[in-house]
Amino acid sequence: MVNLNKRGLMLGLSLAAGSLVMGLSGCGPQKVAVAPPPPPPAIVIPPRPMPPMGAQANMIIPALAANGARVTVNSGVSQAQALWNLRSAYNVAALNCMGPDHGPILAGYKVFLVRHAKALAATNKTVDKEFAKRYGAGRSGIKARETYQTQVYNFFALPPVVPSLCSAMISLSAELEAQPANQLDSIAVTDLARAEAPYMEFFNSYEQYRADLAAWEARYGAGQAGTASGSTPVAVGSTVKSPQQASAQ
Repeated sequence: MVNLNKRGLMLGLSLAAGSLVMGLSGCGPQKVAVAPPPPPPAIVIPPRPMPPMGAQANMIIPALAANGARVTVNSGVSQAQALWNLRSAYNVAALNCMGPDHGPILAGYKVFLVRHAKALAATNKTVDKEFAKRYGAGRSGIKARETYQTQVYNFFALPPVVPSLCSAMISLSAELEAQPANQLDSIAVTDLARAEAPYMEFFNSYEQYRADLAAWEARYGAGQAGTASGSTPVAVGSTVKSPQQASAQ
């Protein structure tokens, strides 16, 4: 009886030991599933910069002078020329500002021409003399002035900026209409700068657009920044200068 118990005990211990060994053998290194690395973040390409105010993509804007001012058809002109260029800006506004709020511009321009007829006639003669002195009397001076004046009109008729000119001329027209006839010269330079201010803002924003476009092209594009394929650059400025501009060269 004792021997049987011993044999049973030994057998049980042997079976238990075998189970323990088998159990331990099952506790070896296990393969752990590793998640794949996340995909790289998607590259979001921002929209290609566009010219401000719906302008063309290949404009040549007036350059900056050494003093930081842009050289335009209105730069360095005489007081008489400044008044005549202001009249040109007023004329462009009267012809192009047709919005519901722009009625005072055309009405004011008509009053301006009548009230200041003598002063404007004298200014016109003075400008003629300035061109004749610089470019020669007769046809040469007349042609030079006509060419320059066309450039002045084209400057103020720049389509993207005309709406801003209209806004500026609403307040300017009231002042010009009320100005005494013999005091137009005193405000010509200042008011011309006010009429030109929207164009300066546009040129600055256009220059910023070109810088933004160049940066965008360098990072995302392969084309040449600022040049539309197959198009001709459009210059905003002057090739024929006023007498004062020409003499400053």
